[in-house]
Amino acid sequence: MPVGRTEVHKSASPRASPAKGALSSGVLSPFPEGWYFVASRRRLEKAKLIKKTWMGEEVVVWCDDRGVVCVSEAHCPHLGADLGPDAGGCVRDGRLVCPFHGFEYDSGGQCVANPLGPPPKAARLAVFETKEIAGLIFAWWGSGGRRPQWDLPAEELCQVGWSSPRLWTIRFPGHPQETTENSVDLAHLRYVHGYDSVSRVDPLEVDGHFLRSRFDFTTTRRIARLGRFRLSVSANALIHGLGYSFVEVREHTIGLDIRLWILASPVDGAHIDLTVVSQTGPVHSPNRPIAGLAFLPQRMRAPVINRFIAYFEKRDVLQDVPIWSRKQYRLRPRLSRADGEIMKFRAYCAQFYPEPSPAATESPVAENLEVAADRPSLDV
Repeated sequence: MPVGRTEVHKSASPRASPAKGALSSGVLSPFPEGWYFVASRRRLEKAKLIKKTWMGEEVVVWCDDRGVVCVSEAHCPHLGADLGPDAGGCVRDGRLVCPFHGFEYDSGGQCVANPLGPPPKAARLAVFETKEIAGLIFAWWGSGGRRPQWDLPAEELCQVGWSSPRLWTIRFPGHPQETTENSVDLAHLRYVHGYDSVSRVDPLEVDGHFLRSRFDFTTTRRIARLGRFRLSVSANALIHGLGYSFVEVREHTIGLDIRLWILASPVDGAHIDLTVVSQTGPVHSPNRPIAGLAFLPQRMRAPVINRFIAYFEKRDVLQDVPIWSRKQYRLRPRLSRADGEIMKFRAYCAQFYPEPSPAATESPVAENLEVAADRPSLDV
């Protein structure tokens, strides 16, 4: 499937809890609106069918025989059977098959086959709109079940000479706003991670759902037995909501291009899954010689360097996790001059906690209108 392709389905957020304004209550709603990571295509192709808790919902993830990804509720609309692989659910001939009565669903969520008779029109899974970037699959979570209010970047990322992405996920008590706030909290880069010469390149840029944070820093890293390196880094953080942070990194000392994704996805209202993805660009003629690198074929250099990048990024995240997992949100923080643009960032975040419409608060279930219109139905 082409990078950046969007799969559009009929319904979203099967039981989307109305988001309450974080700025008025002093408590962050656990499920802010936005695009959130679900799974990698590599993992999906290996597993065929994945069940997980995501945004407070049990969902299943699978793809049809054309490669179209479906993220849907995890229970059959027929009689509520669990569609996950541990319960016997499976993907057969590009369709999701219920283990209870054999109902088969296409990637749009519609029941298209029933071994006992005609497929009931009302049997339709609630599905989430999806998008894929560089083999990473995201789904939209809308307040009250509303449709996407913005899109993720559509440009295809060049993969020529780049390493395969390396993924690492950790679960802990936290919130995606707190983790994303680190992209503007430059003071913590010095104190927590020991970076030097941290400086903002441009003022924080906000345009609707999009935020850009550009900064430079230096740091010293030991790369295995290759020695210690004083690295000079430029970071360009491109943020599209609280579930998608993409950082373009240029390391000037050696001459490396690096891509980082920091993807925070709420799990159950208390925990988040933080997935860190790294990818390193082609390494042709390093500005500084690295022992042993010259003996490697060029196609192997980026993957080798990316292993070190992934290690360093994991180390930084593990320094943050004890802080994130124990933080209390402060509605009116007592800031110092060194705190920079944290309040501008929080003003940006307010849009992801829209007040629900009256219709969205009448029922906790955001149902597909076509399904509701078909009721009642006793087709078997």
